Amino acid sequence: MGTESSERAGALARLATERVDARFKGLPPDAAGLTVGELTAERRNLFTGGFTTPVLTLSAEHLTHNLELMETYATRHGLSFAPHGKTSMAPQLFQRQLDHGAWGITLAVPHQVRVAREFGIQRVFLANELVDPSALRWIAAELTADPDFRFVCYVDSVRGVELMDAALMGAGARPLDVVVELGAGEGARTGVRMEAECAAVADAVAATGTLRLVGVAGYEGEVPDSDPERVRAWLRRLVALTADFDKAGRFADTSVEEIVVSAGGSAWFDAVADVFAEIPELSLPVLKLLRSGAYVSHDDGHYREITPFNRVPEEGALEPAFRLWTQVVSRPSPEQAFANAGKRDAAYDLDLPFAQVVRREGAAERPATGISVTGLSDQHAWLRTAPGADLEVGDWLGLGLSHPCTSFDKWQLIPLTEADGTVVDYIRTFF
Repeated sequence: MGTESSERAGALARLATERVDARFKGLPPDAAGLTVGELTAERRNLFTGGFTTPVLTLSAEHLTHNLELMETYATRHGLSFAPHGKTSMAPQLFQRQLDHGAWGITLAVPHQVRVAREFGIQRVFLANELVDPSALRWIAAELTADPDFRFVCYVDSVRGVELMDAALMGAGARPLDVVVELGAGEGARTGVRMEAECAAVADAVAATGTLRLVGVAGYEGEVPDSDPERVRAWLRRLVALTADFDKAGRFADTSVEEIVVSAGGSAWFDAVADVFAEIPELSLPVLKLLRSGAYVSHDDGHYREITPFNRVPEEGALEPAFRLWTQVVSRPSPEQAFANAGKRDAAYDLDLPFAQVVRREGAAERPATGISVTGLSDQHAWLRTAPGADLEVGDWLGLGLSHPCTSFDKWQLIPLTEADGTVVDYIRTFF
């Protein structure tokens, strides 16, 4: 094991020494004072081991399946993979993604980079502009202290380049690698809107001694009125811009060893694979970097509907790994019930949770037939029950969720659970 791998393993191992206490929702009260490692070793059962509701779980089997599927997909299509870590902000999952072939981890803001570095992540792609002087000086210090640390971030304006250069001037670090972000269109998010402006930003980078242009990137998920044709057209603009930059000698710095071309959220990575396969031979090897993040847990709502695997079923299918367990606490009428999980516990920005299964003490788990979630309060789920729906106060209700990013961030310690309810690990998040 190399030095970096050893340091990363040591940092992950220290997570197991953290004491279980009231910060961590849903864990057994009698586990207070145990270390996470000690609680893991007990292999408690979620349903009989003293866990309290609400409690969010991750399926161990589905998580493994998703990791393996995306590793296979990226390899099959000749893509490098830097999954977006903002989804989970869980270093244990970062490590598993690296173990499954990831080139590195994509992140969005400086705090997330600091977390990644605390856990020894050696390659970070920051899919965002970075102009904060304190954060830039910290990155410069990391680059100086660790010659093997690779960091790449976006630039999309001459002003941004000037701010970066001013912050890094005199830091003494090797040049910070940047990619010009091509915007997805008018009204989209960040990124340069037109190719001529991209050239001006690239010229500004070349005029500094603190930055090094290594490629082009963007996010096809922001293409207005997106459909396969529009997304592929924008991706071809990205590829053409890369080729134009290369022809103009913008990557001629003798220290640049590869040209980075990056795109790929969780909705259109099939289009990214298709268009990146069309990248012509350039003056240097090309790092084709895919950044999808939601795949790690997938979901039962938004991402289930938009995943590219729906368009290419022969490539496989992701499996939803989240289940939020809540308990029915009130049944005021035959048409209505309330459970004790709400906005503090469940994602609700894209879709409400989905009632999936019911568990009653002494009975087998069964489908939540005739039960639906109609609203969320802070700590209650509003349930509509159809005539004949079998639901009682005290029942545990398993909910599927929509949107991984706003599910992970509500839980600091998430039980990783096998199909029979055995908890085999606890996933620590850092939001």
